[in-house]
Amino acid sequence: MEHFTIGIIGMGLMGKMYARKLSAAGWRYKALQDEYSDNHEVVIFEDGYGVSRSSDYIIYSVEAEAIDKVVAEYGRATKKHAIVGGQTSCKAPEVAAFERHLPLDVDIVSCHSLHGPNVDPKNQPLVMIKHRASQESYDLVQNVMSCFGSKVVPLTAIEHDRITADTQAVTHAAFLSMGTAWQANNQFPWELTRYVGGIENVKCNITLRIYSNKWHVYAGLAILNPSAKEQIRQYAESVTGLFKLMLGGHREELEKRIKTAGEFVFKAGRTGEPLLLSDEVLDQFSLGIVPKERTPNNHLSLLAMVDCWWKLQIVPYDHMICSTPLFRLWLGVTEYLFRKPALLDEVINTAVEDNTFRSDDLEFTFAARGWSDCVSFGDFSSYRDRFEQIQSYFAPRFPEATRVGNEMIRVLLEKTQGKPQ
Repeated sequence: MEHFTIGIIGMGLMGKMYARKLSAAGWRYKALQDEYSDNHEVVIFEDGYGVSRSSDYIIYSVEAEAIDKVVAEYGRATKKHAIVGGQTSCKAPEVAAFERHLPLDVDIVSCHSLHGPNVDPKNQPLVMIKHRASQESYDLVQNVMSCFGSKVVPLTAIEHDRITADTQAVTHAAFLSMGTAWQANNQFPWELTRYVGGIENVKCNITLRIYSNKWHVYAGLAILNPSAKEQIRQYAESVTGLFKLMLGGHREELEKRIKTAGEFVFKAGRTGEPLLLSDEVLDQFSLGIVPKERTPNNHLSLLAMVDCWWKLQIVPYDHMICSTPLFRLWLGVTEYLFRKPALLDEVINTAVEDNTFRSDDLEFTFAARGWSDCVSFGDFSSYRDRFEQIQSYFAPRFPEATRVGNEMIRVLLEKTQGKPQ
């Protein structure tokens, strides 16, 4: 193990995070960026050929959209009997690229850290995929990754893509749609009292957190994962269907649909368990001044999320071991709403009788359908244009949102640590 060398191809935000953690643990590491020239554990190469030829374990940390092209370029130079893996969020194109372009004497052990680059990996899920490898190679990679302090979750590539679709794709679509709606209405929600405090804090913080990242982080998972397309389309249909019931004043039908969905997702067996989030936690992390009186909201985005899970027969608690911090927050606020009967009744009343959020809901519905169409067409260019336009609108508040969001995630993880999954 003394001469075992780790190489990485692709030094984006996650690649850099891997470089820091692995080199700090003493692993000799070969990378593509010159900013690590003062770190003697990191050796700089001009391109991926040098990394592939000299490394015992090579991690491709590139966009899912580009993985086939990059592996085709550098895969043939892979060191004999090396181990190769990827860190993409969608494993179908990744393993296909490895099978297509890597020599047969190379073992394939992939991974996926289910969190962003600014989140401490300790106790976070780390998916490990033994795709084409000996047990010895798999154990070796697991030993390498042990320096992250993450919780290892062994899965197949197919299982990984299905679970990430269940836990991430629709979550991202909901927040992307919120940001699109706010930008369309020329709103900075934290400046409006009706979007400050409680559940609204989570909406604002996570929306800004997502838009502060790179567009391809979400595009690859949404467009290249077959399961994700179906789920994002259903979310848009749930948003549209519920909004039409609200507009038409169909209270009885709306209430029945919402509560049927809630009974499926938040089954009776969970009623005795504590909520993932409390009023104290929700009110603690605000980007604006919390008003003395809360403005009732119909929470279309949350109602549609639970309706979507119900329509697709997804029980989100089944995947908690593979959940990201953002998914746990999103599940926490939906649970907070649906497991408080008085609050849920208030939301239904507001949905039918109060027009305060009607224009916001209209734009949100347009946005959800727009993102769904973008994903269905497989249009990376359109996805990027939509994302970056809204990203530039909210950019001035990213530093504060990141700071508040990191603290919010830390508190959530402390509260959920050790709870049954």
